[in-house]
Amino acid sequence: MIKKKSSKHPIFYGILVPLLILIVGAASVYFWQMRLQKPVEINMAHHEHGLGSVSHTDLHDHSPTGVSCEAITAKETGGPTRSFDMTAARTTLQLDNGQTVEAWTFNGSAPGPELRVIEGDRVVVTLHNKDIKEGITLHWHGINVPCSQDGVAGVTQDAVHPGEQFTYTFIASAPGTYWYHSHQMSSVQAKKGLLGSIIVEPRESAATLSPAKEVNALYQRLDSSLLLNGSSKGLDVPAQAGEQVRLRLTNGDNETMNFSVDGAPFQIIAMDGRDLHEPGLLKDVTVPVGAGGRYDLLIRLPESGKVIVRNQSFEGLSMTLGSGSMPERADARTMFSFAEYGTPQEGDPLPTLKPDRNFVLKLGQSLFVKTINGHAFHEIPPMSVKEGELVSITLVHEGGGDHPFHIHGHTFRVMSRNGLPLKGSPIYLDTLLLKNGESYEVQLKADNPGLWMAHCHNLGHASLGMTMMMNYEGISTPFRVGTKSGNLPDL
Repeated sequence: MIKKKSSKHPIFYGILVPLLILIVGAASVYFWQMRLQKPVEINMAHHEHGLGSVSHTDLHDHSPTGVSCEAITAKETGGPTRSFDMTAARTTLQLDNGQTVEAWTFNGSAPGPELRVIEGDRVVVTLHNKDIKEGITLHWHGINVPCSQDGVAGVTQDAVHPGEQFTYTFIASAPGTYWYHSHQMSSVQAKKGLLGSIIVEPRESAATLSPAKEVNALYQRLDSSLLLNGSSKGLDVPAQAGEQVRLRLTNGDNETMNFSVDGAPFQIIAMDGRDLHEPGLLKDVTVPVGAGGRYDLLIRLPESGKVIVRNQSFEGLSMTLGSGSMPERADARTMFSFAEYGTPQEGDPLPTLKPDRNFVLKLGQSLFVKTINGHAFHEIPPMSVKEGELVSITLVHEGGGDHPFHIHGHTFRVMSRNGLPLKGSPIYLDTLLLKNGESYEVQLKADNPGLWMAHCHNLGHASLGMTMMMNYEGISTPFRVGTKSGNLPDL
């Protein structure tokens, strides 16, 4: 009898399979340690920390001397005061597609209420936590508030727990399109619904623009549902032929959204709330808006027919402006780039100034961890700056998906893309989208003393390590990040 030769090679089962299991197991352990084993306590002003079950002395005894972030508050002004009350609570929402979602809401809705104020207003927002046991905060994305009002759990305040409240006070100093979200467990809480829009209107209307109909469009992902202004359906905007529509687009999701306009040419008049200089007309282009970013479009409706603004990432959330016949859809589009859009500003001194500090941040990935310069979380050394300095930061994309990089408390200027200086309008942002292989140099004025987070605004990436600090010398904090305090800003 001839014995059939086995195809199961003993080397494969005896060596390779156990080795493969060992590698996968080690990677899994590393991943879960980085993702779930949060430090016991970290002082983000100077990164003293303990991990896991390591014993740790009380860092309150070792804080550096200087000014506390908690003491840096809004200055008194003569402007009017606008007051708001925001209550966060667990809420069962019935979406307009029939789906029921267990959401975390502000004032019973997700997104929360639109806050609309006027440039120069003193904004006072009292945050109440009804029953969200994990604690909450409010971060004012894109608004350069004082350090104590930035809403980062463990850095600028403790998370607000059930039955507690916290009052935020800041000056709405720059008109534009902004948004707010919780910065306690941000990747979880924003997706659960704790976000909303804040619009700062100019005290005097811009003379270069005729009055326009305002449309605010906030995109978010509520658990698995992608919503526009809280709806799972598109948006119909009634408007007359010849009327101008100012469309404020906010990407509150974690992924890049691509937009297009059919039926009329349009302008991009602002990015991240900052006006562009002499923006030209665009047609048949795709506009990529990174997570956390905002684009303001100005569209004049044609004499006949309607305009369709498509969210190419999810066309069910497109917008229809006006009425009449449907416009033709473009066969091909080019990708919008701000590098040559608009015109330069006369007498612009910034390109000739020499920075006082230079940093290079390489955004990448190691196994399951998102990294900056090969490190993650508090293991990334902070950018240390002094008040008054001109700071240059070179951002380099080295892998791991789109990285919309956000710096708290500051507006930065984009100086170059892939080594080439920008040729169009000066571009001022707070969240810069980097795609694979891209590099940018940005500059900012260190004019807002404090302790500031800098992180990828794909909040899932931040929760996997792509988050760091920009710290002013001489600034301290009494708050701590970690499991001991329960302050986990980037979980």
